[in-house]
Order: sequence, then structure tokens, then C-alpha cells
Amino acid sequence: MTEQQAAAGSRSATGMTATNATGDAADGTAAPPHPGLRTGFVWDEWFLFHNTGLATGSLPSGGWKEPYEHLENPDAKRRSFSLISVSGLLDRLVRIPSRQASFEELRYVHTEDYLRRIEAGSREHGGEAGINTEYGNGSYEVAARAVGSVMNCVDAVLDGEVRRAYALVRPPGHHAGADQGVGSCVFANVALGVTHALRARGLSRVAVVDMDVHHGNGTQEIFYEDPRVLTISIHQRGWYGLAGEVDERGAGAGVGSAVNVPLPSGSGRGAYLAAFAHVVVPALRRFEPELIVVSAGFDASAFDPTSSMILGSDAFRELVAVLVEAAEELCDGRIVLSHEGGYSPSATPFSVLAAVEELSGVSTGVEDPFLWFIRDSPDQQLLPHQWDCVVEAALAADLPRPASATGGPLAGTA
Repeated sequence: MTEQQAAAGSRSATGMTATNATGDAADGTAAPPHPGLRTGFVWDEWFLFHNTGLATGSLPSGGWKEPYEHLENPDAKRRSFSLISVSGLLDRLVRIPSRQASFEELRYVHTEDYLRRIEAGSREHGGEAGINTEYGNGSYEVAARAVGSVMNCVDAVLDGEVRRAYALVRPPGHHAGADQGVGSCVFANVALGVTHALRARGLSRVAVVDMDVHHGNGTQEIFYEDPRVLTISIHQRGWYGLAGEVDERGAGAGVGSAVNVPLPSGSGRGAYLAAFAHVVVPALRRFEPELIVVSAGFDASAFDPTSSMILGSDAFRELVAVLVEAAEELCDGRIVLSHEGGYSPSATPFSVLAAVEELSGVSTGVEDPFLWFIRDSPDQQLLPHQWDCVVEAALAADLPRPASATGGPLAGTA
């Protein structure tokens, strides 16, 4: 095994063992047999053609708000693909083709009136799909291609063509509701991919883990009464006017199928690892999914303009390792990551690269030049008020009370 094939992770806060590019455990022990660690990847230059226009941050410009480039512009995604390509990682991945989801497939989740409105506007000059969700000429087709690409990843994983998959798509989707766009999300990419797995592929239990810094309100709302789908959202508490409190647990037949972990501003690696160890993984184990789909947001980065969290690419790598290990344990390794947020054109690509490296078990040797800014910060440790939030989330989800913080008393180390 070459150095480039070495896996990035070893053992996470969950106690499960990571595997490397040969399928062996990183500690040298044999992993359960499987058909290899072939990892799928989808990207299409069409995603760059979604035009969000001028804005002030993510707000419409006007009045005192001088027009500037919209935060949800192509740069972070384009540069992420470029880094994956020049690092050599792209050559080690299985390219999955993109495709446009059909109108009938989009109707799995969205209302016909909403789809017709976006379709008509896309033939002209675009407009507002909903709250802070600008779109332009041709955006309907681009957003439908994002959905179809996630569906193709789901199919490739379920068909055994690849073991895992990453969809580097744009626009994002986890805020979109049935009849409106929200927060730059036009169509509900992950929710539609999950519904495709349920309706077209016959699965009966699918779990969604949303690690974007903003609450996955759209995905949660779509499945709020559906016991077949577990939605877990780990996000910055009370951010961008979104809720996602611990008492939002589903309704009707879906009571208990929504889990929320709202973390306080300033949370770092320790808080996130504790949340994954004591809430995310136990909730997944209880649910026993047949497939895990991840809303992979990288806007909890210390360098992201839309959050006040302090994660670095090393933390994102570890979080993906936890989810990969959970998938290996619970659903024969079947996991799909769909790109959501991450708005630093400079720093986001290094976090995306780390995530795809961990997903594939391939190390490129590329070092993140931004990590030294934050690596030694004492706030990367799990702090008492953050631990309290993790315990509250676990108890609200009817999970066992965490006995102690991961890695020792409030140490925040795995």
C-alpha cells in the first residue's frame, strides 16, 4: 500500500474502527469483508451556471446595502473541485454522471405550482424562489441537475457500483420546503434523494445527518411525520432565524424521528465530537438505517462568513470518519454525502478535500495552510456549557444520559 493510499483516520470518539484504502482497519486488524472502498464522485460545470446575482452577503441589496457578489456564488464549489483535481484525488474516484431530475421526480417533494413558477422564471430572468433565494435564467435546469446527481449517487451506492459517494452539487438544498426556496436552496436535494431511495428503490429506513451550521429545517419539515426517515441536525443554536430546538422531535407517526443538536456559538472540535459520539451515533444505532445520507455543509468552519463556529478541516475529516464507521456498522457501508454550505472560497476547499479523502480512504498529502490559525486554540476543547447542550439534546431524544465527556472530563479529545 502506498503512502497516498493510507487512510486519514484511525479510531474516532465512537470507538468504531476506521478502515483504510485496502479495506483493512487502520490499526492493522482485518475489517469485515466488502467489495472494496470504491468511492463515487459527481461534479458538473453546469453547477457554476446557477446565477444568484448581486446581493449584500445573502440579503437582497438595496437601501443602505450596497450590491456585492452573493455569498452563494460558484467560487467555493469551483475551487473545491479544482483542489480535488490537482491533488490527484479525482483520479482515485469513480466519476458518477450528473443528470437532471425529471419533473415527476421533483414532484416527490415539491408542489406543482412551485415547480411551474421556477420553471417559468428560469426561462426569463429568474427571480426569488423564496426567502433569500435568488435564481437566474437557466437555474431550474441547474437545480434539477443537482437533484438528479444526488439520485444517481444513491443509485450507484445501492447498486453496489460504488461503496460510498460524494455529490459536489450546487445550489444547496436542505432549507428548501415543498412550496418555496429558503436560504439559497431551490430544490430539496437530499430530501428528494431520500424519497427516491424510498419510492423508487424500495428502502424502508433512511437516515439523514445534517452537519451544515444552519439548521436543516427544510429536510426536517418534509419528513416531520414520516417514521421511515430519521433526520438529525447539528447546527449553531438560534442562527439565521432558524429554530431546530431539541423539542422538535417529529409529529404524528413520525414522533421521535427528528433529532436536533443546537450547539452554542464558538463550538469547536470537542463539542462536535461529543455531539456525534453521544447523540448522532446512538440515534443512528437505534434507528438502524439501510442508507445514510449526509447534508455535508462546511460552514461551521472558523473561516466561514456565515457562522460563529471554529471547526477546521481536521475536524470535518473526523466527523466524516465517524459517519463512515457508523455506515459500516449499520448499513453495509452505504453512505452518500451531498454538498450544502461552505462559503469561504479560500478555506472551504481544504475542508471538502479532507472530507472526500476520509470518505475514499485516500490521503493526498495536501496540507491545509489555514489549520495553524486555530489548531492550538483552547476553545477547540469541549467546554462545560457546550457539554450541557449535548446532554440536553441526548435526553430530549430519549437517548441514554451521557456519563462523561468524550476523551475525559471536558477534554474534547477523541
